[in-house]
Amino acid sequence: MNRRDFIKSTGLITLGVGLYSFAEAGLHRLFAEGKTHILTLSFDDGFKKSFYRTAEIHEEYGLKACLNVVAMGNTPDYISEKWIKEGLIGNFDDWNKLKDRGHELMPHSWDHKNLTEIPINEAKENIDKCLDYFEKNLDSFKASEAVYNFAYNASNQELEDYALKRVRAVRTGGWLVLQNTKYNKLPDISKQSRLGCWSYGPDMCDNNIESEVNEFLSENGGWLILNLHGLDDEGWGPVSSKYLDILLKRLVDIKNLALLPTGEVFRML
Repeated sequence: MNRRDFIKSTGLITLGVGLYSFAEAGLHRLFAEGKTHILTLSFDDGFKKSFYRTAEIHEEYGLKACLNVVAMGNTPDYISEKWIKEGLIGNFDDWNKLKDRGHELMPHSWDHKNLTEIPINEAKENIDKCLDYFEKNLDSFKASEAVYNFAYNASNQELEDYALKRVRAVRTGGWLVLQNTKYNKLPDISKQSRLGCWSYGPDMCDNNIESEVNEFLSENGGWLILNLHGLDDEGWGPVSSKYLDILLKRLVDIKNLALLPTGEVFRML
């Protein structure tokens, strides 16, 4: 697929407007550089050891890590889960340090509840508490520019609509918002977006990631979001730090591929 066809397929040319977003959006730089694929490795939960190491590996290749954290995961009120044990989650001192190093920190719920399994008013309050806590504790955080990452990639239309009143985009299960494809279209400059992602677990998911990435690179283009968690022995469906290093080392040399956090893509609009 050539660049013009790819732009058409991702909705960046509007009938009667011509090169509408290509001329006006920061994404034009990517297309000018021949990029046709965007890959986001979206790490959830907030494992302190894993997130620092994830950031270090990304830094080795000049990349920004996409890190999504449970707002109250480090507080005394957090209820430990099977895959998110007490004491493993970092705090906002950690998240501010990583943000200062250039990495992206985004909300991944207030307390990691599946919001589709609790009363709707409680679920909406949960979203607000999460975003309010981020605005209070994460430096320079603005909810209106954020991507809200649903816990368990579980959402419904009402929850997504509610979150989108405050945030730039939501990330949820690909099976919920993507139709007949695994890949997101690049976001329209005038709209907030629902982003679909894919995740594997509970065991080590190196092989799943390798397969998904290779399949994606064989396609014409688009935006693939893979939802990961901790490294090595931490979290549900962890990726090995050795494999992550090997993967990024390989991917940074692929000329038509951009490796970007979700929020960074929107900041280019």
